[in-house]
This record gives sequence, C-alpha cells and structure tokens, in this order.
Amino acid sequence: QVLRQFVRHESDTVGSLVLERSMNRVQLLGRVGQDPIMRQVDGKNPVTIFSLATNEMWRTGESEVTQGGDISQKTTWHRISVFRPGLRDVTYQYVKKGARLYVEGKIDYGEYTDKNNVRRQATTIIADNVIFLSDGGTKEKV
Repeated sequence: QVLRQFVRHESDTVGSLVLERSMNRVQLLGRVGQDPIMRQVDGKNPVTIFSLATNEMWRTGESEVTQGGDISQKTTWHRISVFRPGLRDVTYQYVKKGARLYVEGKIDYGEYTDKNNVRRQATTIIADNVIFLSDGGTKEKV
C-alpha cells in the first residue's frame, strides 16, 4: 500500500501523463560569503539572496590512509534565494558574512540577460529551511 503512493499504474494516467513522484532536494552546510541582499523585481514578491561556500577536502599522494601526501581543497559557491516571507525576512536580518549555516531546498536552473544583453544561465538553490549554526565569530566589542 505504501508503494502505491509512489508508483502509479497505467490506470492512474491522465491522457498520456503518468502521475509519478519525483524529488528535487538539496542539503548544504557551509559559510556565508557576503551579507544578504533583498531584491524585488517587477512588483513580484521580494527575495533574499546570499552566497554559501561549501568545501571538499581530500588527501593526495602515496597513501590516503597514512599521514603522507598533501591535502587538497575545492570550494564551491552556491547562490541561495529565500522566497518564503517569514524565513526571507529573518534570513535578511540575521545572516551575516562568515556565518555557518545549514540550508535545505531545491535546485533551480534559470536564464537571464545581463547588462550587455548576453543570455546567461544561473543555478540557484531555492531555500525552504535555514538553520543558523554560528554567527561567524564576528561578535561586536562593547
């Protein structure tokens, strides 16, 4: 019975459309690259945007088990967009550069035209959950 929720049979088709579940889910743990900005385009709902860096590290050289070899690192930058009204406002107000965050959402591929009238592609994470793990160590001195 549980399996029927995820797999639809031919009898459940609408015309030639097959109703089946799919998933677009992203989980990221990283540090914020710059303070968020809030944008509103053409009267649409505002969006909070910030970048998040994730790091991948690995050991190269003779043996990955022993201490020999060099450690390599790759940083990947992700563009995060927050549309949900409550989360959007809290994220805009409290997220700061250097903060460590956990972000859940979905990946979105889009297109835009830059200021030179060149069509560009953009990959964005549409966040539906943001968990604050630290303030980035940028405490104000009193």
